[in-house]
Amino acid sequence: MKLGKINDVMVPVEVLLGGTSLRLEDFSAIGPGTIIELKSFAGEPVDLVASGKNIAKGEVVVIDEKFGIRITEVLRKG
Repeated sequence: MKLGKINDVMVPVEVLLGGTSLRLEDFSAIGPGTIIELKSFAGEPVDLVASGKNIAKGEVVVIDEKFGIRITEVLRKG
């Protein structure tokens, strides 16, 4: 097997802005226009998660009206 081919494998990546807890009653009432307040503050670092593992921290940036993430810290491997 050529090692170059492994670089073509797609890895699912997510950016986690924050989280919160909701009562089941509030959760079941979610609909269009619902606003859910997160426990994190604007400007706090966000987590970059790949295949379920937190791999880096970064800050949200806007690029041509789209959101992106600027990596500020790569977490230890292993």
